[in-house]
Amino acid sequence: MPREIKVKSVLNKTKRRDSWFLDDYTLNLYSSCSFNCLYCYIRGSKYGTNLEESLSVKTNAIEILDRQLFNRVKKGQYGIIVLSSATDPYLKVEKEYQLTRSALKIIAKHKFPVHIITKSDLIERDFDLLHQINKTAILPNDLTHRLDHGVIVSFSFSTLDDNVSKIFEKGAPKPSNRLIALHKTKKENFLTGVSLMPLLPFISDTTAHLNTMFSTFKKSNIDYILPATITLFGNNKADSKTLVLNAIKKHYPELENRYINYFKKGSEMPDYYKKAFSKKMNELCNEYGIKNWIASNNRK
Repeated sequence: MPREIKVKSVLNKTKRRDSWFLDDYTLNLYSSCSFNCLYCYIRGSKYGTNLEESLSVKTNAIEILDRQLFNRVKKGQYGIIVLSSATDPYLKVEKEYQLTRSALKIIAKHKFPVHIITKSDLIERDFDLLHQINKTAILPNDLTHRLDHGVIVSFSFSTLDDNVSKIFEKGAPKPSNRLIALHKTKKENFLTGVSLMPLLPFISDTTAHLNTMFSTFKKSNIDYILPATITLFGNNKADSKTLVLNAIKKHYPELENRYINYFKKGSEMPDYYKKAFSKKMNELCNEYGIKNWIASNNRK
């Protein structure tokens, strides 16, 4: 069972809007994450090895959010709210607590735009509220000429293979289910895309798998793809680097030395890999006619 906690603040103002995710604000209604992805960047923090065991529910989040958005409206400080930056807004416990649905009602009330980043098909439950937000949201002034939607939805994928997903993101909904939700979301005419973060070296970044991914996403007529290489943090048994390397050793022993060499000097892939990756992603986006940015004239 998740731990129930109370918080003093739930809406966070970012210091600088990220050019990919367009986050003026971030909103995390839960702490930690039951999806338990091995590569998650919050591993190695206080949440520990099993993120599901440290899951917390911010029970007073909705009343706090209502007050914080009211104060922002008084100052005319409209901006895109990202759900979520540190956990998925549609965890399994969302079916019981419905904090995300309640938060969307408050966001609609105050007319803020949203960017939802998720691995879950539970988002389909909230299409009614997302339509309301999409129609009435007030965009920040500097984005009004570059965006024409009040709702952005990014589905997160590291692979399309359900068996690979079981290894690296064992608590998350299957990629096959995500694909169905992705298609439905786009058919609802929301600004819909894919966050390919992270792709797994020699597993989901192969030419064959990438072409399968891009051709599959193209069939759903998505608006954009945001690709990124993997980053593995830390140097203890609870961190993402250790957990991913252990999984590689167990399930892909032929790749173990390659992964060790990639990450022996730090948390990021080598520069030569990142340059080749960027070139490949640009080529695929051009080939399949898919943008690699959300807002027009805002390419990173």
